[in-house]
Amino acid sequence: MTTKLADLQARIAACTHCAEHLPFGPRPVVQFSRTSHIVIVGQAPGRRVHESGIPFDDPSGERLRGWLGLDRDAFYDASKLAIVPSGFCYPGTGKSGDLPPRPECPPKWHDEVFAQLPKERLTLLLGTYAQKLMLGDQYRGSVSKTVEAWRELVPRYLPMPHPSPRNQRWFKEHPWFEAEVVPRLQQAVAAGRWVD
Repeated sequence: MTTKLADLQARIAACTHCAEHLPFGPRPVVQFSRTSHIVIVGQAPGRRVHESGIPFDDPSGERLRGWLGLDRDAFYDASKLAIVPSGFCYPGTGKSGDLPPRPECPPKWHDEVFAQLPKERLTLLLGTYAQKLMLGDQYRGSVSKTVEAWRELVPRYLPMPHPSPRNQRWFKEHPWFEAEVVPRLQQAVAAGRWVD
């Protein structure tokens, strides 16, 4: 690990930039290396992930690992897979689930983190927050419309629904995602890049 990378990871781990807004305090949860060719951008850690400090250490992670065709060891191998959420810390809970990711992380950290990653990479965008953040004008106005446009966005980005158990209805209404997109995703993960 280079000094610059190690320094960045240490600074992120010690970050308290938005501590006053975090009801459970800061605990940044990220994973990345200079060789992470597959990058996952989601929303923010949930309560369970905040407690364990392990990204996607919850039912969402189980489904996501299934989609990727990876076991836990491979999923947590930072040399192959990066996890860079929209917000690095658990934002707390609102009336209908977790609060949105804090807005401070992307401008403070994302440019530095993404500069450390390989230029040739596939970035998986899980859900609304990640898609709006990373796609800008290419976001189609909803997760469904954006995921439906996946062929126009690969090999740089692959928009996906969030794997949360709360999205069961979406999965049932869009069976083509698991039938058509997931096999291509597994092929890309195995190859370390999008395969046409």
